[in-house]
Amino acid sequence: MRAGRHRGWFRVCAFFVKPFLWTCTRPSWRGLDNIPRDGGVIVVANHVTIVDPLTLAHAIYDGARRSPSFLAKSELFKVPVIGAMLRKAGQIPVYRRTRDAVNSLRDAEAAVADGECVIIYPEGTCTRDPNGWPMLAKTGVARLVLATDVPVIPMASWGTQRILRYGSKRPHPFPPKRVQAVAGPPVDLSAYRTVEPTKEILREVTDLLMTHVTGLLAELRDETPPSTFYEAKPTPTSTSTSEPSSEPTGTSAA
Repeated sequence: MRAGRHRGWFRVCAFFVKPFLWTCTRPSWRGLDNIPRDGGVIVVANHVTIVDPLTLAHAIYDGARRSPSFLAKSELFKVPVIGAMLRKAGQIPVYRRTRDAVNSLRDAEAAVADGECVIIYPEGTCTRDPNGWPMLAKTGVARLVLATDVPVIPMASWGTQRILRYGSKRPHPFPPKRVQAVAGPPVDLSAYRTVEPTKEILREVTDLLMTHVTGLLAELRDETPPSTFYEAKPTPTSTSTSEPSSEPTGTSAA
């Protein structure tokens, strides 16, 4: 199984990354017992900055005892050494704006069928909301969760923007920053399992998932979120982990 092959490599990556995370963060995790310890599971999360995958992986690896597989932009897999490690560690490339983009969802489905913990950022890139709230997400996440009858766990994180804000090239790792993460109970999608996944249904499911994520983020921030999702203008490039569009042509998620 693919899951068995990649876990050893993930441990190698964790060996090098965790000392950095324990040095520059003061993590606070809650609700990780909602993530099953084995079997296929999909974690749906918000995305504030490019540091998120590291801190979220830290929480899931140490707190939930799972080796997460992220959907990440394919450009990262072309970087020497890093790209090879990502593949060996079971990460899933997203080929944005190409005909291969739809394969990312198939690869994610296969990973879930293999019993893996797959992490997806439905926004497709770091949020452009000026206050850091989740923005309107792409519906590829709905296609994935409806095609795989496994637990879907909403998860929110906050605090990584204090280490490196989106768009900045200057990190601030010291003094250590408080980074919070919380996982909620599985989202009940039973009402959608027997209906045709029309465009409207996909949008409804996507918004339902992100509403759960936003609610968890509001708890972490102790603030009231906006009543609607921020809609960002399309941009030609993205600098973060991503998820594919629901369209077969694989339009950008940025």
